[in-house]
Amino acid sequence: MNKRLLTLSFALVGCILAHAQKPDRIINVQDVSRIEKTLSADDMEGRKIFTPGIEKAASFIATEFAKAGLGYLDGLQTYRQEFGMIQQKSIEISGDIDGKPLDPQWATALGTEAELTVNEQSGFNQVYIDSLPNLFRGLSPILSSGKPTVVWLSEKNKNSFRQLGFFSRRPMMEGAVPVIFVLHEKPEKFSITIKRKIEKQPLTNIVGVIPGKSKKDEYVVFSAHYDHLGYGKPDAKGDSLYNGANDDASGTTAVIMLAKYFKALNDNERTLIFVAFTAEESGGYGSRYFSQQLNPDKVVAMFNIEMIGTDSKWGTNSAYITGYEKTDFGQILQKNLEGSKFRFEPDPYPEQNLFMRSDNATLAALGVPAHTISTSKMDNEPHYHKQSDEFETLDMNNMTEVIKGIALSSKSIISGKDTPTRVKQD
Repeated sequence: MNKRLLTLSFALVGCILAHAQKPDRIINVQDVSRIEKTLSADDMEGRKIFTPGIEKAASFIATEFAKAGLGYLDGLQTYRQEFGMIQQKSIEISGDIDGKPLDPQWATALGTEAELTVNEQSGFNQVYIDSLPNLFRGLSPILSSGKPTVVWLSEKNKNSFRQLGFFSRRPMMEGAVPVIFVLHEKPEKFSITIKRKIEKQPLTNIVGVIPGKSKKDEYVVFSAHYDHLGYGKPDAKGDSLYNGANDDASGTTAVIMLAKYFKALNDNERTLIFVAFTAEESGGYGSRYFSQQLNPDKVVAMFNIEMIGTDSKWGTNSAYITGYEKTDFGQILQKNLEGSKFRFEPDPYPEQNLFMRSDNATLAALGVPAHTISTSKMDNEPHYHKQSDEFETLDMNNMTEVIKGIALSSKSIISGKDTPTRVKQD
């Protein structure tokens, strides 16, 4: 080959590579619309856990991962990461407190044991709470401690106590530690027996991987939840189906498109993990299980994508990052977007604590720079958790630009050039 021909060959290869790196060639509105429309279609039945609809959605996502050419997560033989959940069908609570019968209407429990008896010598932690302005926020440290606990609540908490029954009816991860709540002053002696009728049911995350080249043991996670609310009470129009187009078929669509883009690019030095979580709407169980399978020290960053189908409060070509001030993750993304029309902003709704309300929360609590990217106007999102959250309400052109913005903004992190600072632990 002569020098002139060799020069032309290199120029051609360079041109091809330059075009390949442009997200427009892969992240296009036609493919984004196809995936979004499929995930939010009526035949997905709102993608509620334990239904045929969510199984159909899981199969569709796995097929898209296969088309993209993704590999499997270590330890898996498919894209399906399965785990068990326990659904409590009924509960009976009896016992005595300081020699007097326990009133069962003022006792409830979380856990997965079919039968359990607890007394003051059982080794359970005992916590007394006199008053909590926000019951669930106050109980959060107890529920996340991983320690079997009896929580005694004063009469001041009577109104809030009634809401605890909702938690006892939610599905729980297999092996969840028991937490017992009793509206009573802390006694000297007690004996409480819990009997449950329970049913074990499977749940599934969908996970695909692009191995890194020089930094295989450093992970960058791109995630969204694919479950939603299913059927509910009909609205004024007689519609009982919650399609969940924005929440969060939009984020799941983004994860699929990013997987296709980065696989085509094929230049990631760090390992990229793409995951569609189940059971976010039921308590974040999918992301919690997934996070427990990883060494958090190896996770360099997490891009969790939640509700990007509508314009942000700043209009098009913009999105916000929850917990922006907690790491330099957002600053790195902004730097990578210099010269583009897209921009990220800090979370404009800090009072809603969005940083710890989505699937990034488990890894963020372990110090991982795990942030959620969203455009949802949480103070004025007319279709949020409503039957009207359908494909036709979304801005597909802007949603496509958001996905491109995420792709471009992540380049120095996936290349290994930048490493975001960790979340400081309180």
